[in-house]
Amino acid sequence: MVKEELRITVPSVFRCPISLDLMKSPVSLSTGVTYDRSSIQQWLESGHDTCPATMQVLQSKDFIPNLTLHRLINLWIQSSTLRPGANSPRLLPATSPAISGVRANLLMEKIESQCCVESLSKVSEFVSYCEENQRFVVRFDGFVEVIAEVLTRKCVEIEALEMAVGILYLILSENGVKERLNKLILKSDRESSFLSAIVFILQNGSPDSKVKSVRVLDSLALDSESKRRISDSQDLISVLLQLLQTNDESLNDAVTSILTTISVSRSIKTRLIENGVVQILSNSMTEKSLKLLATLSSCSEGRSAISSNRKCAAEVVEKLLKVSRSGTEDAVAVLWSLCCLNKEERVKETVVKGNGVTKILVIMQREGEGRVKMMCRDLVKALRTSCKDWSLGSYETKTTHIRPC
Repeated sequence: MVKEELRITVPSVFRCPISLDLMKSPVSLSTGVTYDRSSIQQWLESGHDTCPATMQVLQSKDFIPNLTLHRLINLWIQSSTLRPGANSPRLLPATSPAISGVRANLLMEKIESQCCVESLSKVSEFVSYCEENQRFVVRFDGFVEVIAEVLTRKCVEIEALEMAVGILYLILSENGVKERLNKLILKSDRESSFLSAIVFILQNGSPDSKVKSVRVLDSLALDSESKRRISDSQDLISVLLQLLQTNDESLNDAVTSILTTISVSRSIKTRLIENGVVQILSNSMTEKSLKLLATLSSCSEGRSAISSNRKCAAEVVEKLLKVSRSGTEDAVAVLWSLCCLNKEERVKETVVKGNGVTKILVIMQREGEGRVKMMCRDLVKALRTSCKDWSLGSYETKTTHIRPC
């Protein structure tokens, strides 16, 4: 027989004002406010001399067991769990993990002083539950900064780093968080330590933590200065290129995305090319890969590297009609750069052999007037001029409805 489960909302008077959990050993301070013994002991041992709820200075730090409340709590538990027909009923939480303002301050103090994995775990559980909890953390003064600061310390254990980056990942979409973190980390003297922590996670963390680390970093690259600072980290670039060769699709997409984001200068594009990024992308062509290739093909070094890799050009042709509209635009841009700017004969031959002209004509047909259609027209002209042995003329007579104007 399946055991019944009883979901019960705990009365607020039975909850500790600090932990918001059901009190196990209620005790009262001289102010008359009752707390769970373990929570108030932790508060007082942290050096506080005030009542958490009233913030009154305590004349005495002694507390008295609240036996009446303790008895009422026990009676309530018994009445809530003993029901006819229930073999082994148990009390379940009816609400999300909760953090009061006082509890938040305690967690922040622990994280600041000890980088406590247990405290980070509680915050992680809290923000993972719902968007309302995420907004609470973002609005709570100093909370985001305390979490981010974990990633700028030295000799922090991997579990703490992973939890910190996971928390930041969950709150990134909240209003103003990216800008706050950008200013706090990438535009301060903490930048080097932060990037070192990200590299450490990418080398030693779980697959999920690696993806979140890359996405957090990508979201902080808000302007050219931030992108430059990220790209200046040679260790980071090397690790990202290593990860790009794994079989983890989510990780590959995240890495490709951030490499595209930071490839704003010729120097970083050249560095990526020299480190073999074109060869890596050609071995596993995705829609994100097309975006990065389109970015790299904007410089002569990129066009030369792609042209030298016949497999890469062939893979781009293969993807022309198999990706989204945005992906198709990127693929066309790559081919246009190679065939019309560089006028690479080898690439033109590859495009023709891969039935590329037919695909380009199809794209022309479905596109309205604009940049993509103009590039397609240029490509058809370039391919027709260079590939005299290919019977473009006979193909055109059968497809007059999609002939270029």
